[in-house]
Amino acid sequence: MVIVFRQKPAILACAAVAGPLEKRSVFFSYFDKVLEDERVYEQTNEKGQMALVRETCKVLLEKAKVKNLDIDYLLSGDLVNQMTPTSFAARELAVSFIGLFSACATSISSVIVASLLTEVGASNLAIAGAASHHNSTERQFRYPIDYGAQKPATAQWTVTAAGYVLVGQYVDGSPYIAAATVGKVIDYGQTDPFHMGAAMAPAAYQTITDHLKQRGQKIADYDAIFTGDLGTYGLKILKAMFAEDGIGQEDLKIIRDAGEEYYGEDKRFQAGASGAGCSASVFFSYVDLQLKTGRYQKVLLVATGALLSPLSYQQGQSIPCTAHAIEVCV
Repeated sequence: MVIVFRQKPAILACAAVAGPLEKRSVFFSYFDKVLEDERVYEQTNEKGQMALVRETCKVLLEKAKVKNLDIDYLLSGDLVNQMTPTSFAARELAVSFIGLFSACATSISSVIVASLLTEVGASNLAIAGAASHHNSTERQFRYPIDYGAQKPATAQWTVTAAGYVLVGQYVDGSPYIAAATVGKVIDYGQTDPFHMGAAMAPAAYQTITDHLKQRGQKIADYDAIFTGDLGTYGLKILKAMFAEDGIGQEDLKIIRDAGEEYYGEDKRFQAGASGAGCSASVFFSYVDLQLKTGRYQKVLLVATGALLSPLSYQQGQSIPCTAHAIEVCV
């Protein structure tokens, strides 16, 4: 489903905060702040993730020069136990809160909802975004960190990072959301939680294809199409799917993936990065700067999410996935 925004909801400010290990990211210099402690000096990983959300929203408010009382809504979510870290952070921010779960696609689904609220005049200023924390997420979805379990080459590293945007009424010169595609749930029967790129690639393909078709566009109309966290193997699968449609190599270069690029060529991170904070921290730092400096005029940001849970995995279910997209222009 493609939504066209006539009022051009604007991205008024962005903020990205990452954990200490993310100093190894190729996007490190674009982050607003890098924390010195993985848990942000809290007692648990989950409290650390709560502090990460709180700190990123604080940076966003400072950059926008507004106070929390000026914000109409906070739209956000994460991957941990009914989004507990985000909900507890919302308690401290004291802002009307709408919790959203689209797994690692939450960064974009939240922006879509914020844009809709802005479009109909129900919001003047809304914060939207997502966060992930390596230790808390890995413990819930894979193995506790202390196990030291070996992972296959297709596995990805959950980042400790958060990215948030301030969405408001259009201001001349600001990047704005021209359109959005709410993705379907796609399931190709993939069952391996250590090969998430293969599970999510078909959802990314479907959403991008739907968006381009309904908008009457082609890949070459964009300066960049960024997917969320397909990683090395997922990006190859996505490009292979487009190649089967007859898309040439030059156009395929336009398609990039935040997870595949996040840690550069460092093989210690296997197939790259993942987590709700992966795409959020790249989209709302690096990509935002490219738009504001004029390097990019139009981008398609496509966050991908695997909608599994520990319960579904334990019951032998396959991994349903989704992808949500926003078309951002200046």
